[in-house]
This record gives sequence, structure tokens and C-alpha cells, in this order.
Amino acid sequence: MIEHAVSQETFAARIWRKTLNGVGVKVGLAWVALLVFAAVFAPFLANSMPLLMSKEGVITAPVLQYLSVEDAWVLSAFFIVLVVYRLRIGAGKRILLVLSGAFIAAVLVNMFVKPPVLVIYDNFRTAAYTQVDWRIMPPVPYAPTDYLRDLVNKGLEAPLASEGRIHLMGTEENGADVLSRMIHACRISLSIGLIASGIALLIGVIVGGLMGYFSGTIDMLGMRLVEIFEDIPTLFLLLTFVAFFGRSLYMMMVIIGVTGWSGYARYVRQEFLKLRKQDYVQAAVASGLPLGSILFRHMLPNGVAPLLVAVSFGVAGAILSEATLSFLGLGVVDAPSWGQMLDQAVKSSSFNWWMAVFPGGAIFMTVFAYNLIGEAFRDAIDPKLSGKAGVN
Repeated sequence: MIEHAVSQETFAARIWRKTLNGVGVKVGLAWVALLVFAAVFAPFLANSMPLLMSKEGVITAPVLQYLSVEDAWVLSAFFIVLVVYRLRIGAGKRILLVLSGAFIAAVLVNMFVKPPVLVIYDNFRTAAYTQVDWRIMPPVPYAPTDYLRDLVNKGLEAPLASEGRIHLMGTEENGADVLSRMIHACRISLSIGLIASGIALLIGVIVGGLMGYFSGTIDMLGMRLVEIFEDIPTLFLLLTFVAFFGRSLYMMMVIIGVTGWSGYARYVRQEFLKLRKQDYVQAAVASGLPLGSILFRHMLPNGVAPLLVAVSFGVAGAILSEATLSFLGLGVVDAPSWGQMLDQAVKSSSFNWWMAVFPGGAIFMTVFAYNLIGEAFRDAIDPKLSGKAGVN
């Protein structure tokens, strides 16, 4: 019975089972899951306003009243992904449902979510929010941009240095809680890694698929294009665009994605060169199927395995690029970033260890986690590594 169940196992299920065999990949996936949880529920984990409170018998949720458009869209997209994941449909249909659902959610959120333009955090420390029947505060009762200007002791504080307030990771130079900024910074790291890698993957699959399927002149021209983009220094291009057009997270995503597709194209080209002569591909051509169906419905699912490894390393590289740019003081200004906090640690007149250890450790752990996942995928996909025990 066990042998029969294994024989009926799909290729994707077998790769996933082999990937999860190691301890390292479980650590990596656990860390990424923690980052996703922090990024999605950041307003409910670290905020200066109550989650729920009751005053004179009236129950309100201030955090929902001040929920931004970005917060509402991230929450909607997260639950859309959960619902689609539970559906028993193909991977292609799942991706289309997620993308269309996220687009519809973005339109609806922009239409109906109207948060206050200005948020004054000092108001949440007045009697209107403190002298109530009861209230439930977030685990970290400080917003990432709440600089505690109404307090006497403001500015840098070491972890647990204050008696009246609890800052588990201390505060930064303007008095904002470091742990709160660490939690909210997860969004930038995850978004720039996933979206930039998604752009690069889309371009790489299309260009690499055409190169591998047609070969000949198209392959030669495509390889010259790949070589040109491989010679473009991404970091210097980012610095140039920031100098001329200002700082923008979306611009970083596009530049990293547009300049990082060449590796994916090489992987897809190599796989398609092997698959183009397979019997099922020739049968699809003889049946008169359109080119898009042949490339992306029949050939791509059978050649996507090496891409999983490349994507995991690509996400880690995109996160490092953003952290490097923020460390140089050229990152996003109006949102917390791990690299930005490292930059503050360097520019400070004295070394404040908590400003370097916590964001630096988060960057290291995130890149390390994606590398562990990539290594596990590579070991599961490579027949020489996965069958090493059988050879011996």
C-alpha cells in the first residue's frame, strides 16, 4: 500500500516532500512565516492606539478607524491567498485567482477606506483614550512613527532602560520604538523581495522559453540580450535613479526586477532545449495548439523545478539590495527599514549596539532563511544529490 501511494505521488508533491526532510529548510520556512505574519498583522502587533476599548458602555476599535489603505489591502490579499489555497484547482488558475482578487481588493480598498490624513499619536495618551472602562493594547504599544515627543526622556534608549516604559529593543535617535519599526519593516523586505523577483521571473520565463523553444537565430539574439543585462550593475543603476528621480520603493522593485531576469532566462532556456524534442511537445505541436499553450501550459510545468532554487536566492538578493541602499541613506524615507536602522547606528556619535544587532540580525536571518530554502530545493531536485544514498 505504501509503495502504491508513493507511485501515485505527483512530481511536485515528491519534490515538496523531499524538500521538507531537512531541518534547515524547516527553520527557514518558520522564519519566513514569522515575517509574513508580522508584515500582514503589523498594525495589530505594534501600534500606539488601542485595538479595542470601552468608554461609557460604547465599544470602539481605534486601530480599525486609522487603518491605512496599504494595511487594508495587505490584509485582504492575505485572506484571498488563504481562500484560494484551499481550493482544489490547478496552480495556473490559483495564480490567476490571486492576482485578480488582489486587483479587485486594491480597487475596493481605494474606494472605501478613507483613513485620517494626519495621525497625532499624542492624542492616544490623553484622557480620552486612557481613562476608559477597559482597553486592549497591541503587544507592542508603540507605532513605528510615534516618536514620543510629549515625554521628557526622548531620543536613544537602551533596551529596558526606562522604568516607566518598556522598550524591549530600545529606541532610535528620534525616540521611536525599535521593535515596532522592526515589525513594520518586514513589509518592505518581503514586498521588495517577492515583487522584484516576480518581475524578473516573468521576464526570464518569457525570454528563456522563446530562446529554448525556437533555438537558432532567436536563441543567439536572446543570449546576446542576456549578456548585456548581466553586465548591468544593479546597485549603481539604483543609485543613479535615486539621484535623478528621488526615492521610491516601487522604482527599486522595477529596477531590481528588470535587471535580474537573465539568470532565470538561462535556466528556462536550458530546460526548454531538452524538452522541445519530447514526444508530448511534438504531439502538442501536431495538434495545432497555440504557442502560448505549448510553452507555458505543457513545457513550463515540466521545467520549472530549477527555477524554484533560483527564485529563493533571487529574493534574498533583492532584500540585500534594498538593505544596502537604505544603509547608504538612499532608501525609502517615510517607512521603516532594516537598512535604514543600520544607517542610524553608523551615523550616531556613539555606538548603540541595539541599533546594529537587531536590524543586522534580521537581515542575516532573512537572507540565511531563503538560502536554506534554496539549498533544500536544489538537493530535492538534483537526482545526483537525492539519490546519493541509493548509489552507495
